[in-house]
Amino acid sequence: MSFIVAIDGPAGAGKGTITKLVGQKLGLVNIDTGATFRCVALNMIQEHIDITEEEKIREMLNKMNIEMHPDGKIFLNGEEVTKRIRENDVNKFVSPISVLSIVRNKLLEVQRKIAEGKNVIMEGRDIGTVVFPNADVKIYLDATPEERARRRVIQNQEKGIECSYEEVLAGIKDRDKRDSTRKIAPLKKAEDAIYVDSTNLSVEQVVEKIIEIIKEVTKKKS
Repeated sequence: MSFIVAIDGPAGAGKGTITKLVGQKLGLVNIDTGATFRCVALNMIQEHIDITEEEKIREMLNKMNIEMHPDGKIFLNGEEVTKRIRENDVNKFVSPISVLSIVRNKLLEVQRKIAEGKNVIMEGRDIGTVVFPNADVKIYLDATPEERARRRVIQNQEKGIECSYEEVLAGIKDRDKRDSTRKIAPLKKAEDAIYVDSTNLSVEQVVEKIIEIIKEVTKKKS
């Protein structure tokens, strides 16, 4: 048996940070599904594969190896790419490739296998609707586009990635539109997910709120 917490939401809502902290406090295994898509995007960039070249994508996916280490480091085919997958060229490419059924089907298989038999907390855009529709706890974490852009700029600066607020805001709004209107696994709140708006909350406040939700849902189910 496993216990699964699914946290969905748009780009820049703080899902990665919140998921990591909640996982640490509750002893849950943190699985970053967004990073798996970013690894695919980076691999395609490295191999100069276009999104229309389905056969090349299939061959690449069959050879690709993604590793997620407990310390947060991410490896693609033996190379550490923790910082690289957050850079602008990958940011711009990850949404277009995420709509490809061949990519989603492969990563769905990978993500479910990683979670087998574990108590996990997993974040993404379709965890509660597609990857784990029967998750024990579902949360939709949101914030205004302006606040998400502000956070992303700070995050990028800390990682040494240069980009303007205007550029990041435009990218987030474009990403929101593409993610919510795509035909395959669009970004949306699961009907039974609990909505959390983090716009005016600190990281600590969001973590506390989500832990309260998880404990309350767990209590009701026990």
